[in-house]
Amino acid sequence: MTTDNTTNEKKLSPLLEFENITVIKGGRKVLDSISVTIKENENVAILGPNGSGKSSFIKAVTREYYPLTGEGVSFRIRGLERCDVFEMRSLFGIVSPDLQYSFHRDLSGRDVILSGFFSSIGLYNRLITTEMEKRTDMLLAFLEIEDLEDRTMASMSSGEARRFLIGRALVHDPKTLILDEPTTSLDLHALYSFRALLRKIVRSGTGIIMVTHNLHDIIPEISRVILMREGRFWKDGPKREILSDELISGLFEAPVHIREEGGYYYATGY
Repeated sequence: MTTDNTTNEKKLSPLLEFENITVIKGGRKVLDSISVTIKENENVAILGPNGSGKSSFIKAVTREYYPLTGEGVSFRIRGLERCDVFEMRSLFGIVSPDLQYSFHRDLSGRDVILSGFFSSIGLYNRLITTEMEKRTDMLLAFLEIEDLEDRTMASMSSGEARRFLIGRALVHDPKTLILDEPTTSLDLHALYSFRALLRKIVRSGTGIIMVTHNLHDIIPEISRVILMREGRFWKDGPKREILSDELISGLFEAPVHIREEGGYYYATGY
């Protein structure tokens, strides 16, 4: 059987490639010569203190921020320098605190998920197809939130609302879910439930790129950790090598001891 070389090349291309990406906002470099390659279905955590450039990295991926141009600068998705919005939707689903703030209103949980088909905040008399309704029903069941679908986002807890934003991000069945500080404002019970949900998503075949300042956000399925500070990627490697006393103490400028328990890592001694 003959094979299409173009198709094979596309399959083999990394999901995301940054080379020497620099972004300036407000007169300062929020990203400083970032270079990274992330494969499809790779589960990666980008760990760093507040202000280190983690959210700016996500905005560069989603093209909210554009890098400085120049020799040796490139940004490729699946090997392509340019990617239309429809292909982006099938590759990346985004969940962020900014997005949750935008949805903190009288929108039902079901409408939040449906709005993902249109990349909108709300539906605004959009035409909802039977296929969209079926996909929404499937996600409600998968995320275990059917009983909350008629409640408004404003009446939900942070953890409940975040599940609906994940449902919105998954409507196009993206290859990778991008999470920006995913456990912000979650209490211990919500954190426990949320981490279990992320593990379920990974087991279903969706990759995760997580940016966080919380060590305990890094679920066992994440195998690679990138440390970020001052707009740069400082260290990058296997989780067991990167999550060491020395490196994490240096990253956060605090003397800490790292312990591992049940596949999760915690910092103590500060």
